Amino acid sequence: MASRDHRKILTVADPAALANAAAERVLARIDANSGRIAICLTGGSSPKQLYQLLGSEGYHDRIPWHRVHWFIGDERFVATSNPLNNMAMARSTFLDAHAPPSNIHPIATDTAGPDESARQYEQELKSFYGAGRLDDARPLFDLVLLGVGPDGHAASLFPGYPAADETERWVVGVPQANVEPFVPRVSLTLPVLASCREMLFEAAGAGKRAILSRVLGGENLPAGRAQSMGETVWLIDSAARPESLGGN
Repeated sequence: MASRDHRKILTVADPAALANAAAERVLARIDANSGRIAICLTGGSSPKQLYQLLGSEGYHDRIPWHRVHWFIGDERFVATSNPLNNMAMARSTFLDAHAPPSNIHPIATDTAGPDESARQYEQELKSFYGAGRLDDARPLFDLVLLGVGPDGHAASLFPGYPAADETERWVVGVPQANVEPFVPRVSLTLPVLASCREMLFEAAGAGKRAILSRVLGGENLPAGRAQSMGETVWLIDSAARPESLGGN
């Protein structure tokens, strides 16, 4: 896939404003497509306020749930009953209350291991897409949501790990995590995450400022290498904004 840099950095006041801005971007992407819609969710703590908003009164009735399919960018290889499970958090927060079950596409974690889960999810993505190879003219996802880890990882693609350099497979097993929780993972690869009309990163709080300085400063980290074939948006709050970026 050709190299692209369509990165936009948007700063808002605080985490509440960030969740509102993210929700409006989700709805805008949904409104832009009158057909079948695919959204790739992210895990961790960053998107929880966004997910609560999408399921709240005033938002959930603006989503054509029958047309939207929900995927996940990475998963921790733990049972769905485990609080660490990414899709389980999204399901309990907003999906199960509104989305048709057939439109929710979790990564299975009851398989023989992360590699088998990756193989199964890759087949599911290819079946949904209708082809075994990605076409730049036809993105897989309308929107990919991502966060950034303290080491600069995105999804479960960690710096220096082979998974971050994978270009052929769509989904990979990650036997060991670089940060807590130290459980095996399953992750979409960078070319598959890039196959979207918009990639939206969320980062809030002073604790994110140091890693954002490195990622947005051009250091070779997975979160910086993750860029959409369309638009890449970094939505950050004032506390997370690096001084190197200057004014808003």
